[in-house]
Amino acid sequence: MMPTAAFSRGESRAPWDRVLVTGGAGFLGSHLCTRLLDAGAEVDCLDNLSTGRAEKVAHLAGRPGFRFLERDVCEPGCADALRGPYDLVLHLAGPGTLAARPRQPVDVLDTGSLGTRTALAVAERDGARFLLASSPPAGPAGPVGDVPDDADPVRPHSVRAEAVRFAEALVAAHAGAHGSNAGIVRLFTGYGPGMRTDCGGTPGALIEQALAGRPVTVPGDGSRTHPLCYVDDMVDGVLLVAAGSSVRPVDLGGDEEPTAAEIARRVIELTGSRSPLRFVEDTGDEPVGPRPVTGFAREIFGWLPRVTWQEGLERTVAALRDRPDPLPEATGVPAKGRTGEWWT
Repeated sequence: MMPTAAFSRGESRAPWDRVLVTGGAGFLGSHLCTRLLDAGAEVDCLDNLSTGRAEKVAHLAGRPGFRFLERDVCEPGCADALRGPYDLVLHLAGPGTLAARPRQPVDVLDTGSLGTRTALAVAERDGARFLLASSPPAGPAGPVGDVPDDADPVRPHSVRAEAVRFAEALVAAHAGAHGSNAGIVRLFTGYGPGMRTDCGGTPGALIEQALAGRPVTVPGDGSRTHPLCYVDDMVDGVLLVAAGSSVRPVDLGGDEEPTAAEIARRVIELTGSRSPLRFVEDTGDEPVGPRPVTGFAREIFGWLPRVTWQEGLERTVAALRDRPDPLPEATGVPAKGRTGEWWT
């Protein structure tokens, strides 16, 4: 089915009857589960809660068509437990953030390899469309996918980078060798209600600092820019690409690129915080990644970010300020989770 702009905001029924979302109890995954259910699809949400948080999908517990599966996509036999049949497999259980070194490096590599292979196998078994949620390569700014041939496999961010590269290569190989209906979306700096604020990235860390009344810190002179993409726009893009048949990787990211200093000042204003803005040494812990090249997403899928970064920050701050405490076990989904955040 060809993508339609109307579906991107839930204005029509989803073109899939049943969808598997791996890493579904995370920031982007939970928003995708909600949008798909609202559009009439049944959703199986798979997450081992190693990085996701069950409270992110607790509001979906009890809704017709929603099923939460606490399993590891890398486990032997996981594919057999995912009975489907599915029309769409969204594989979000993979490394996505550039903000920090992985805390569980072996798990990152396993998910990029074993987990992606499992998700692909499920999609191929059911003849489903498969979409990998990937991310830009870590390292100096440059064209997307521009990774030097002599890249050091043991450099600080190599675990995430190698997992991303292998997962994308595996998807491309399946599409080429098996004729799989498989695609890739590369996601750049998504943010919005429900995002984690404890992973050191922008703008989450700035919001956390301001709400806590601590100094809001930006590295260097604050001139580094960030291509922010509000979560509703990112969900639109993912589902439009999913509804198509493209194998070529598609960049999804914000058009606007405010500086870290501009974001910090806006956060302080929106929170009403008395936190001072403080410029600190740039340690290089947050690597500079490439910028999104969204022409393909625009021309082929008609995708266009609609929410400005100022408006998106306003919605995000309001949601984080008013968020409730973690939901109890009585919600029907175990209220547990651990630190860390990928796209899940």
